[in-house]
Amino acid sequence: MPPRPLRLSILCAVLLASSACARDEGEARTTARGGPGRGGANRVTPVEVVLAREGRVERTTTVAGAIDPIRVVGVNAQLAGALENVRVLEGTRVGAGTVLATINATELEAQVRSAEAAQVFAASTAKRSEELFRNQIITAAEYERDQAALAAANATLAQLKTRVGFASIRAPISGVVTERLVETGDVVSNNQRLFTIADVSTLVSRVLVSELEVGALKTGQQVELTVDAYPGERFVGRIRRVFPSADSSTRMVPVEVALTGSATARLRPGYTARSTFQLDERNDAVLVPARAVLGTSGARTVFVVKDGKAERRAVRVGPEANGQVEVLEGVQVGDTVIVTGATEVREGADVRIVQPLAPDVTPGAAPRGAPVTTDTTAPARRDP
Repeated sequence: MPPRPLRLSILCAVLLASSACARDEGEARTTARGGPGRGGANRVTPVEVVLAREGRVERTTTVAGAIDPIRVVGVNAQLAGALENVRVLEGTRVGAGTVLATINATELEAQVRSAEAAQVFAASTAKRSEELFRNQIITAAEYERDQAALAAANATLAQLKTRVGFASIRAPISGVVTERLVETGDVVSNNQRLFTIADVSTLVSRVLVSELEVGALKTGQQVELTVDAYPGERFVGRIRRVFPSADSSTRMVPVEVALTGSATARLRPGYTARSTFQLDERNDAVLVPARAVLGTSGARTVFVVKDGKAERRAVRVGPEANGQVEVLEGVQVGDTVIVTGATEVREGADVRIVQPLAPDVTPGAAPRGAPVTTDTTAPARRDP
């Protein structure tokens, strides 16, 4: 066995050799990652980018509501009696004045005939009285009595004829019969509901819109509607009226959308419709993909490639739609915005663009498939 001093010398040599090897290996790993090392360079991060573009944005809100007729009228009996005939069913289209049903009025018709006879007698009496009064044979009081009797007979006859007219129950408006509540032979009372008629020449959908959005709506504004009964189809209506006050508890304002024309022939009252209101529209918005925007509300940022380096910019953004977000402040049209890899870069870091700019994303970009490349020292450029 070697002497003790020799053994210590050998152990020290082994430890020094191990330390040197570990240091060399660490430096090699650092250099391989692109970080600083012996003769190392700054790390270059591959990123995907798009150019901020100018485009059209619109802000909309969609609210569901039921489709209703523009007006609904109840038809009541104005005469008590038995129904002789009911002429319409639910769904029957009627015009104003169409006879819907008739009530037996035999007794009233007899009273009319009696009143007609009384009126003829009163008329002849009044005529004789006029001649006698003119010849000063009767007094003025007698003449006035006979004239009053004629007026009363005329009024009684008119009243009875009016009541006989109530025996024919007529539609007060044009529309569709939506309810038939009686059958032939039923005995009805005065003021009893018999039918309901809906005016479907115009259909309306009344919906509730937030007080924060209703200020952008105007009477006559075009509205796009979808109906569950016709999936995939779109109908066009217009705002008929915006109600003047909001509900005090919900802060919602009723808005009525009207549908006219051919749509009324296909749609029916009771269908569910979803009305899409356009609140704002601009054609000069600066748009970037929503995934390019980092941070939370109030602290939103994007990374822009400038001179081959990542530059962080604070931005103020608008609403997001279809994967795009409007940038209100911080980015201009044509800026090269990092979409993928933004979370891996730091302010001032070198970057390398690894994907082309699609022409359908950026106006004026190179044809599809033409790559956009850059190095760590030059600004991004489009290869021919």
